[in-house]
Amino acid sequence: MRGIDTDAGLVLAHRSSPPPPVQGRLVVREDREAHEEHALAEGATRSTGAGDRLRPEEPDPLRTCFERDRDRILHANAFRRLAGKTQVFVFPADHQRTRLTHALEVAQVATAVARAVGLNVALTEAIALGHDCGHGPGGHASEDAFDRYLPEGYNHAIWGADVVLAPLNLCAETLDGIRNHSWSLPTPATPEGAVVSWADRCAYSAHDLEDAVHTGIVRLEDLPAEVVDVVGRTRSEQLRTFVNALVASIIDHGVVGMDAGPAGGLAALRAFNYERIYMRPESVAQGAAVIDILRALVDHLAEHPEAMPPSTAAEVDPVRRAVSYVAGMTDRYAFDKAVQLLGWRPDRLPRGIDLPAT
Repeated sequence: MRGIDTDAGLVLAHRSSPPPPVQGRLVVREDREAHEEHALAEGATRSTGAGDRLRPEEPDPLRTCFERDRDRILHANAFRRLAGKTQVFVFPADHQRTRLTHALEVAQVATAVARAVGLNVALTEAIALGHDCGHGPGGHASEDAFDRYLPEGYNHAIWGADVVLAPLNLCAETLDGIRNHSWSLPTPATPEGAVVSWADRCAYSAHDLEDAVHTGIVRLEDLPAEVVDVVGRTRSEQLRTFVNALVASIIDHGVVGMDAGPAGGLAALRAFNYERIYMRPESVAQGAAVIDILRALVDHLAEHPEAMPPSTAAEVDPVRRAVSYVAGMTDRYAFDKAVQLLGWRPDRLPRGIDLPAT
């Protein structure tokens, strides 16, 4: 169906009646930049022309530089592949988070904070959506797997900004927020990046617990009082507390952070998750199986570069080329490759966790 032709030469989508009328006004990029000048908070990052990019570009007539960054990330293969990468559980069952849904939830938390305090929402969203594009298959175990092959080590935040997303020619502020979103790295250069670094920790602490509860690994009743009494028991309660605490800190103190109470509740929740979810024996075994597979793939591909697609040939060093190729794989693709290329026994593959019958 091609739509409904009208006497005015337009094509409409629905036959029943014309769409509601709207007196549209063209809002070009310069208008949006001018709006930011008076609408954003002091210290918020302003959009300027084409943005500070490694390779100069012409400005977009309609979108700000950070809106373009967000759109480029959304349309990137690396972003779509997050749908097939582990958040906590490999081969996630229905409703369990993937690395993609995690990125979306981080973006929701971060933009809620940014919008409430007058920060640049488009920049915040771009950083949040792109922050985990450097993750390999199988979760954080992939960093341990790849570390041995790179003199600088493998950090998903740095790899994501400097390798995976480099072809997109993103703005320096977007790349900085992605590169430094992990708390072990330097503080991001923008308040928007700092908001995303908090939103990441808030989001995964709350939703990883929820996923673990749905699998039966833990119960909400197991949460200690230092979590429940301060930030709540459910994901909704916890995220509401975290968002409000971040907003209050920015408004009251002019700093992206949290007061000691909710920050302590977040730390206690994260510690509970580490003890009961991430470091449980089954999770450790899953990580070990992932490391074995990924290292075997890198070793094989470095010795047989002809087995890698021509699109990876821009990287001259065969080891870095193999790391880059394997890091970009989804869980299922990597595990299938291990079986096909290496004769990996299926019983050595990591196993997902099925949801309880309802």
